[in-house]
Amino acid sequence: MGNDAAGECRVGQWEDVVAVAAGNVHSAANTGRSHTVGLRSDGTVLATGWNGDGQCDVAAWRDVTAVAAGWRRTLGLLANGTVLIAGRNSEGQCGTQSWREIVALTCGDWHSVGVRADGSALAAGNNRRGQCAVDDWRGLSAVAAGYLHTAALRGDGRILAAGDNSCGQCDVGEWEDAVALAAGSYHTVAVTASGRVLAAGDNSCGQCAVGDWQDIVAVAAGSTHTLGLRADGTVLSAGNNADCQCDVGSWSGIGIPSVRA
Repeated sequence: MGNDAAGECRVGQWEDVVAVAAGNVHSAANTGRSHTVGLRSDGTVLATGWNGDGQCDVAAWRDVTAVAAGWRRTLGLLANGTVLIAGRNSEGQCGTQSWREIVALTCGDWHSVGVRADGSALAAGNNRRGQCAVDDWRGLSAVAAGYLHTAALRGDGRILAAGDNSCGQCDVGEWEDAVALAAGSYHTVAVTASGRVLAAGDNSCGQCAVGDWQDIVAVAAGSTHTLGLRADGTVLSAGNNADCQCDVGSWSGIGIPSVRA
């Protein structure tokens, strides 16, 4: 669902997909085109949409276990813990060639972040707001990157955040019992062990109006909207629906995106 100006929604023929990633985090006049990436069960990768910087040139990738998409780029995590890269590197956001032992990835607009097997973090790209200041983070299990901020989930259920906090998107220090998280342009959301959703940051489009959601098992955040997957396979939405990106009320049978071992 959503804006299909560059063909980024043309995924109807995809099969055997176990995880997806959508590029283009930040809404602006020059970011109206985006791309979508799908990871298949056999470790190959599909892509559709805007390919102006080669961000969809992933057909030759093999043995991929996870994918991440940012503005004009795609990252793929290999089974051996190294990272494949396609797309724009003008801000150094594709400077991940030396990364090793990576177990999780995320892309912001202009920065990339990875979690290593020892729970530490690595970052590459634009650091003008401190969004790459993650070197001292430990005990991590997941990361999420917004436009100019980064959030990370620790094994103890606490959330760390770095970068731009102009809308309060990094005000997550008191959150507890989190089991999953996501980041939009200027907001951060997390799922608690009880299935409730926490949100911080910009709520100008209602993207943080998730306080009454229940039985949530996973969340995803676009630039100015939020999706929540319920345990029964249905999906809730909040926020900007200008391109019908929140028209998910009829969806059912949706499973949690998986990561290949």
